[in-house]
Amino acid sequence: MRSGDIAVLEDPVGESLRGRHTGFARRLGRAATYVPEVGTFSAVSPAADAADWADLAELLGRGGLADLFSSRATPPPDWEPVFVMEGRQMIWPGGGRPGLTRAETDTGVVELGAADVPEMLDLTARAQPGPFWPRTHELGTYLGIRAQGRLVAMAGERLRPPGWTEISAVCTAPEARGKGHAARLVNALAARVLSRGERPFLHVVETNTAAIALYERLGFESRKQVTFRGFRTP
Repeated sequence: MRSGDIAVLEDPVGESLRGRHTGFARRLGRAATYVPEVGTFSAVSPAADAADWADLAELLGRGGLADLFSSRATPPPDWEPVFVMEGRQMIWPGGGRPGLTRAETDTGVVELGAADVPEMLDLTARAQPGPFWPRTHELGTYLGIRAQGRLVAMAGERLRPPGWTEISAVCTAPEARGKGHAARLVNALAARVLSRGERPFLHVVETNTAAIALYERLGFESRKQVTFRGFRTP
C-alpha cells in the first residue's frame, strides 16, 4: 500500500492497531482494542459477525466501553448505546505550505512527555477536547504551550494508519483562548508529520464550528461525514 493511500482512512482505528500501534493492541480473533489507559477505541470488521462481537466483548469485559469511533459496524442489540455524535474527517490535501517549516521550530512550543501527564490530564479535563487517558501521550508526539510555567494549550498525534498521522487533543485552557495557541500547535504538528513523508488528518464533532473554521484556515479540507458511537458490552 502506497504512502498516503486514502482507503486506510475508512478504518483508522483498525489500521493503527494492525500497524504502528500494534504494541498498544489487545486482540482476540478479528477484534482489537487499545490497552487500558492508552485508549478505548475498538475495531472490528465492517462485516463483523456474532463471533467477532463476542471476541470484542471478552476483550473489554462485562460493562466495558467499546468506542467504535467512526466504524460503521453495528453491535448486537443487547449492547447498550452510550453516545452518538455527528462529526467529520478532515485531511491535509497534499504538499506543504509557506511557514510550516518555521512552525516546526517554533521556540514557544515544547514537547511534552511522561512528566507532564498530570498537567495534560488537568488541561484536557478542563478544556474537554475528547478522550485523553494517562498513557494516550505514548501514541505519538504531544506538544504544548506554557504561560508563566503553566501548561495552557496542547495537541498531539493519535491514530497512525499507514502514511497518515491524526492530530488530536487540540485544546486551550479557557483563560488562554483567543491567542492563536491552537493554530501554532496544529501547524507545528502538521510540519512534523509532513517532514516524515506522511499526511496529517483529524476528526472534529460537527457542532464545533469554531474548530472546523480554524482547521479550514490552516489548510485542511473536509473529506467525509462520520458518526462517533460508543456502546457498553452486556
